[in-house]
Amino acid sequence: MSQSNILKGTMMLTGANYLSKILGLLYVIPFFALVSESGGALYSYAYNPYQIFLTISSLGVPMAMSKFVAKYNALEDYRTKQAVFKSGLWFMAVTGVVTFLIMFFTADWLAQLFVPESGDFSNSTDDVAFVIKMVSIALIVVAPMSLVRGYFQGHASMGPSAISMVAEQIVRIGFLLAAAFVVLKVFEGTITLAVGLAAFAAFIGAIASSAILIYIYRKRRPEILREVEQTNVSESPDKRDLYQELLSYAGPFILVGIATPLYQMVDQLTFNRAMASVGMADVSESMLSVIIVYGHKLVIIPVTLSIGLAMALLPSITEAFTKGDATTYRRYISQALLIVMLFIFPAAIGLSILADEAYGTLYAIDEANKYAGSILAVYAPVSLFFALFTVSASMLQGVNRQNFTLLSLAVGLIIKIALNVPMITMFEAEGAVMATGLGVLTAGLLNLTVLYRTTHFELKPLFKKSLLIVILTVIMALVVIITRYLVGLPFSGDISKLQVIVQLFTSVIIGGYVYLWLAYKTTLLERLMGDRVHRLKKIFI
Repeated sequence: MSQSNILKGTMMLTGANYLSKILGLLYVIPFFALVSESGGALYSYAYNPYQIFLTISSLGVPMAMSKFVAKYNALEDYRTKQAVFKSGLWFMAVTGVVTFLIMFFTADWLAQLFVPESGDFSNSTDDVAFVIKMVSIALIVVAPMSLVRGYFQGHASMGPSAISMVAEQIVRIGFLLAAAFVVLKVFEGTITLAVGLAAFAAFIGAIASSAILIYIYRKRRPEILREVEQTNVSESPDKRDLYQELLSYAGPFILVGIATPLYQMVDQLTFNRAMASVGMADVSESMLSVIIVYGHKLVIIPVTLSIGLAMALLPSITEAFTKGDATTYRRYISQALLIVMLFIFPAAIGLSILADEAYGTLYAIDEANKYAGSILAVYAPVSLFFALFTVSASMLQGVNRQNFTLLSLAVGLIIKIALNVPMITMFEAEGAVMATGLGVLTAGLLNLTVLYRTTHFELKPLFKKSLLIVILTVIMALVVIITRYLVGLPFSGDISKLQVIVQLFTSVIIGGYVYLWLAYKTTLLERLMGDRVHRLKKIFI
């Protein structure tokens, strides 16, 4: 696949991911106004286990299917590819139902783990169990739906995934907000019911996404059947061997796909108890909602680029590795790592500097904001670590070193589990974020070490360009700090909503422009993104 097609696919999925994440960020503003921080914590108690059960239900098969399809397309064995896809759909349907039943009937037990019976907490175990049961229904649909996305991505066709992803988010959010509003404002119902229906919105969104994917597949089915008929491979591999191969790809995807929810699950199991032990049970759930829901929505936006890169580059790296084209897959690896640095590093630093303004703009200026801003400032740099882990894990899978990602993730989680309670005891809520950062950073560095030993991608050019990105980011950070200070001078008295909004947007626009201008003038953008950046010439005069 050409570099232009790689970038096109990357940008399409990245754009869809960004739009989905932006929608996911925007909806929490009215959602916060409706259910507050205690409602956000209640939502997170259900949604994080749901993400873990979802990944278990798929067994990593959707992303593995992407790699499998890319490989057998390269071998021109279309019949084998199609046979495994059909079997996979049935398998995903069964596992979706099984995991739904398990999650539904263990909801009460999970609720007791998250919210201790003794303690001054705003949500009861019954509330948590109800919301968990509501979100579990989505598992029936989402597992087979995700396999179809993996099938299209294996063909380097990112459009179906991008379209269905955005449609799923729009329908989910529309139902979520409408249901919460009707329950709370029209019928004056409980926050528990409103949050329960908000969780059920995952099922409604999955139905909409599935309908779009089925429609696209049916349109392409005649072409797919022609490929199968034209298969020149005389003898297909044994089916048992094929399924073993697919599951060998899939295994590592299971845990990599739930890396973030697993780290958050550690917080859900330990945070409330640790905070209660230092006499902060009364604000524990509010702080937890910042880490897992409201602040996380901001932090995850920079990581979205890495997710788009991971999904778009995997088939190409797999194809190049299968053909033994070392020059090509080394170039893709270096390009992916540098693009992560180019966009995510400055975004993370900028969000850390403007943490108070970002949280205050989107949510509230009140007592809660005093600790929310400091938590977000510490949490923002962790986005770079998550991005490096996600991209490096995907590339290891592309070069058949996927099994190592299980070890690296295990090491990172062990660090998180071991440090979480002691660091919360020492640094309160920020300690949980620090423990996450140390765990994810360790896992990412382990992945990069093995990736280098396997592929021997060039380190010197990567280091030189990364150093330049760091220098440009430092300059940008100084500009943002100065801009924020100068913009704040005309305001007096207590910090207002208007002040933080003006400070945030002015600082982001000026700081972002300075960074991109410097990246353009130093030819860094051109070297990483290609000649298309010359279209920006009129902007960067």
